[in-house]
Amino acid sequence: MVKDTDNNKNTCKAKYDRLINERNSFLDRARKCSKITIPTLIPPDGHKGSDEFYTPWQSVGARGVNNLASKLLLALLPPNSPFFRLVVDDHTMEELSGGVGNRGKIEKALQKIERIIQTEIESSGSRASVFLALKHLIVGGNSLLYLPASGGMRVFPLESYVCQRDTSGNVLEVLIREKVHPETLPQDILDFLAEDTLEQPREKPLLGHEEDVELYTRFYRDGQRWRLYQEISGRIIPGSQGSWPIEKTPMLPLRWVPVEGESYGRSYVEEYLGDLVSLEGLSQAIFDAAASSSKLIFMVRPGATTHIEDLAEAESGDFVMGDHDDIKCLQAEKYADLRIANDAAKVLTERLSLAFLLNSAVQRNGERVTAEEIRYVAGELEDALGGVYTVLGADFQYPYIVREMDRLQKKKKLPALPKNAVKPQIVTGLQALGRGHDLNKLTGFMQLVSQMGPEALQMLNPGELLTRVATAMMIDPNGLIQTQEEIQQRQQAQQEQAQQAQMMDIAGKAAPSAVKAISDQMQGAQPQA
Repeated sequence: MVKDTDNNKNTCKAKYDRLINERNSFLDRARKCSKITIPTLIPPDGHKGSDEFYTPWQSVGARGVNNLASKLLLALLPPNSPFFRLVVDDHTMEELSGGVGNRGKIEKALQKIERIIQTEIESSGSRASVFLALKHLIVGGNSLLYLPASGGMRVFPLESYVCQRDTSGNVLEVLIREKVHPETLPQDILDFLAEDTLEQPREKPLLGHEEDVELYTRFYRDGQRWRLYQEISGRIIPGSQGSWPIEKTPMLPLRWVPVEGESYGRSYVEEYLGDLVSLEGLSQAIFDAAASSSKLIFMVRPGATTHIEDLAEAESGDFVMGDHDDIKCLQAEKYADLRIANDAAKVLTERLSLAFLLNSAVQRNGERVTAEEIRYVAGELEDALGGVYTVLGADFQYPYIVREMDRLQKKKKLPALPKNAVKPQIVTGLQALGRGHDLNKLTGFMQLVSQMGPEALQMLNPGELLTRVATAMMIDPNGLIQTQEEIQQRQQAQQEQAQQAQMMDIAGKAAPSAVKAISDQMQGAQPQA
């Protein structure tokens, strides 16, 4: 029998309750940021499906969060293009290849494995989960990804888990709390939880239970391995235990801005919270004032000869006896004040649009805006996310691809690779920014060379230029651009074909003359009668 440890300090519930106080301050800020951007993303505590959430007075926050999350998703998980490549160190490559021809075969085999992994990622539906996690990172600063042995990726918001890190930011422990209905649990788990214990008898508390029960999942570091188990009512569920090597973690607690000494991160919205709060207040004030100003009220001078009933009952085109000066329309006369508020709101909108990389912020107001100017501003905005790409590349992309390879190898969909010899290398995110700058430099260089005339163009090496352009655009040039040997072979084959055609042409022209000469000789050799 398993001892009931509901009141034990070592249960998952007790550990969760001890760590929840540190998390709550971060969760409160996250809910404040969510309220003025996407209120349903991180709802208030104790929310229900029938609750009505706060409706922001401006849409810049929601548009900015969705736009920034979409850009990050395209950079981290580009569609139909692998965000990684498998590399082998030079020493191992020399031992495995033993020759130039074998090296090409190894590279081809690695590319085949890359395509298998990329196909699995595309078909697993992980892109939607990553998009949701990115929105939580932008608004709340924290999100938890769980990659089980089978099934798709799961996303846990900050309100569903607690974690503990050391001073260097390394994860030590993660605790997840979920509410599940007893009918969704397997029968063997229900039977186990309904068993009587020697210390405290149970009367099958879960069977027929109408309310949800709390399921805790503990993930913690034990030396050089990660370990996991689950608890319900303070009792470890049989068969829920698992362990993984440190580098193949199934849990990815992500942070937007890591702060030294803190277990949780700060969000991107929190950095611009002042502008968002100011824009929210101004938008509400402008709309309230506009609604009040649009209210139509007529005022009649006391003692006027014009009758109010005649005006109220009159239809369009009717004639009413009265004095024009007796009737006036009430006006707020707050146009100047509203203009100041509206101008301030425009300034805040432009600043936030730049911060969230909205397209409306890239093109300035003007009659003549060149495409080069738009590309330059867009590049400057993308460069501002260089630090974010670095953090997400280390915390998400690399662990994610290592875990995905481990899952596929256990499913026998990938062959066993040499240990510590083949490693994934991230080729998107920050690396993509550097290659994008290389492409811009190459484009400017070609424009400058083309202005120098044909003599300058003849000095360029077309093959090397095409290779560098393909590399900058993250396109594999192998098989796409011909090598010097292939060009020489093609030119030699063309020369041989030209020589054969020329010889056949000469032979074709010479054949009638030769026939005529032979005929003349034969006629001259005949005896005369």
